[in-house]
Amino acid sequence: MPLFGLLSSITTALPFNLPFQLSGETLLVLALYAVLAGAYLVVIPLALYWWLVKRWTVMGKIERTGIYGLVFLFFPGLILFAPFLNLRMAGQGPSRA
Repeated sequence: MPLFGLLSSITTALPFNLPFQLSGETLLVLALYAVLAGAYLVVIPLALYWWLVKRWTVMGKIERTGIYGLVFLFFPGLILFAPFLNLRMAGQGPSRA
C-alpha cells in the first residue's frame, strides 16, 4: 500500500542504500517506537522531576504514593537524568565554610 505525502518521499529518498526495502508502514512503526521511547526516557521523567521539585513539601499521602509509583514505572529515564539534576533543598541560614 503506497503512502501519500511526506512518508512516500522518505521511503524513496534515503541517503544510503539498504540491503532491503523499507515500506511506509515499517517506517511509520519505527517512528512510533521512537516517539514512545522518547516519551518514556525523556519527556515523562523530566515532567516527574519538575513535579517532585515543585510539590515536594506540600504533597499529601495519596499524591506521594502515586508519584512514587510513577518513579518506579519510569525509573530508567530518571536514572538517565540523575547525574545532571540537583534536587537538594536550599539551606535556611548562611553556609558554613
